Amino acid sequence: MDEDTAYEQTDEDLKHLEDETVEASDDGAHYGELPDPLYRLRADPYNESYYAAYDTPLEAGARVVSPTRYGKDICTVLGTVKAPGFVRADDVVKIERLATPEDEARRSSDEQKERKAFELCQEKIKAHNLPMKLVFAHYLFDEPKVLFFFTADSRVDFRNLVKDLVAVFKMRIELRQIGVRDEARVVGGCGVCGRVLCCHGVTDKLVPVSIKMAKDQNLSLNSLKISGPCGRLLCCLAYEFGFYREARRSMPGEGARIPYDGTVFRVVEVNVPAGRLRLSGEDGRYIEAKASRFVQKDGRWAMLDEETAED
Repeated sequence: MDEDTAYEQTDEDLKHLEDETVEASDDGAHYGELPDPLYRLRADPYNESYYAAYDTPLEAGARVVSPTRYGKDICTVLGTVKAPGFVRADDVVKIERLATPEDEARRSSDEQKERKAFELCQEKIKAHNLPMKLVFAHYLFDEPKVLFFFTADSRVDFRNLVKDLVAVFKMRIELRQIGVRDEARVVGGCGVCGRVLCCHGVTDKLVPVSIKMAKDQNLSLNSLKISGPCGRLLCCLAYEFGFYREARRSMPGEGARIPYDGTVFRVVEVNVPAGRLRLSGEDGRYIEAKASRFVQKDGRWAMLDEETAED
């Protein structure tokens, strides 16, 4: 028994690796004309990106003051977007201005205060014995408010914690619960591939990932191999899923029985990336064939001779 087989798990065993997702609705969406140039910004404190417009040209790496979903903040220009895809005009933010040296100095000062705020909040959480994990603290740029982001397995009653924090900081306090995938997106880390986590270094848009994606790619259903540091399914499972789904439509699935050369062959292995299939015949023969040799006739799969397939 090989290692993969020894640790194979069932769908039920792996359900906890999937996120509970809600279908997004496009009701009322307005895909109006987008500004040109269109920029992509990153709000560094919480590693979120935004599409943005500005009246004058900007270079990649420029620092700007722009609205985010939490309030105005200093963001980094990642560059211009040539093919944005399905982006709603309503989602494009308007950059307010370039960040000044004074803005950067203020941000640097806030970062130091955030470290102290993080430590103090952790102490308060421990004192109240709350079942929550603090991820990071952030001082908003344009208003006197501190955001504390945390993860938890369920809803947490943190009203007394907020009262304690308000008494210390003398400003508005906001606690926001985020998911474990969002925590990985913000904090970052190293994936099983040895590279920076996709959600942190490639894209901050977290798409739903399912066990079906791993199955369709013939991956071992071993939670240690298909889950990331966040404890959820690897984001990269979604990258090639579309390719596998389309490619499989032109190939018979494993277990398909196909008459050929006087006997019946059964598909025992499908190698989608290589475009090849391995078949076992009732007469004991094994055949490895290209996917281009298989066609559907009257709802049944048939295998062409190699010469016919090449023609």
